[in-house]
Amino acid sequence: MGYTLWNDKIVKDEEVIIDKEDRGYQFGDGVYEVIKVYNGEMFTATEHIDRLYASAEKIRMTVPFTKDKLHQLLHELVEKNEVNTGHIYFQITRGVAPRAHNFPSDTVKPVITAYTKENPRPLENFKKGVKATFVEDIRWLRCDIKTLNLLGAVLAKQEAHDKGCYEAILHRNNTVTEGSSTNVFGVKSDVLYTHPANNFILKGITRDVVIQCADEIGLTVKEIPFTTEEALKMDELFITSTTSEITPVIEVDDKKINDGKVGEWTRKLQKQFETKIPKPLHI
Repeated sequence: MGYTLWNDKIVKDEEVIIDKEDRGYQFGDGVYEVIKVYNGEMFTATEHIDRLYASAEKIRMTVPFTKDKLHQLLHELVEKNEVNTGHIYFQITRGVAPRAHNFPSDTVKPVITAYTKENPRPLENFKKGVKATFVEDIRWLRCDIKTLNLLGAVLAKQEAHDKGCYEAILHRNNTVTEGSSTNVFGVKSDVLYTHPANNFILKGITRDVVIQCADEIGLTVKEIPFTTEEALKMDELFITSTTSEITPVIEVDDKKINDGKVGEWTRKLQKQFETKIPKPLHI
């Protein structure tokens, strides 16, 4: 039996009821976040919660309680479900109202749900690397908002899956933006490149941690776009996300990166990232 955060209460999973006229269900009218849990501790929770509130503000939606209250409820949910290593998914929709494209009245309350999932870190991917494929980025122009509208990303991810690849690397007119559910980095001549954090990408929390790690190990970072052609000529290529952490990309569309080997800078960044992960509590 598991537990879900439903608005301001933690209830049994089977007690949660999603109304057919919830705007998240009918319009994708809402925002979401995913927080990693290591050894029972939430990782970068404050940053994820801050981004949720920022996304909500961008779609003119108000979260019905404070950041501190949300942080407390998510912490209680992790403890209630006894999560060791896994993640929390949480979302907020504009609420339940008769179906109409325009916003409902201010009396309609947003709906918050959150649940946890226990899942191991994909250590084999970190060690050996994964394959990817280039896919045209057909999404809307506000990718900086972590919205529930994910169909463009879903179609890209499925195209990658159909080709036996782990990720789709998206591009607009051959300029690499990000992955279908990740940020993309490349290393060339001891410089780390990634697309700038504008409206074409989601400013990933793990992306920020990796940039911090790069600074700590002396790797120069340049937030400037690179092309698909330049991506294939990178010395190293990797993707980042809450669940993928730092995952090396060793092949794109049958073209090997660094002869199909994980690069030295990628290994150094992985090692530095490990130092930031909450360690097990010893009683």
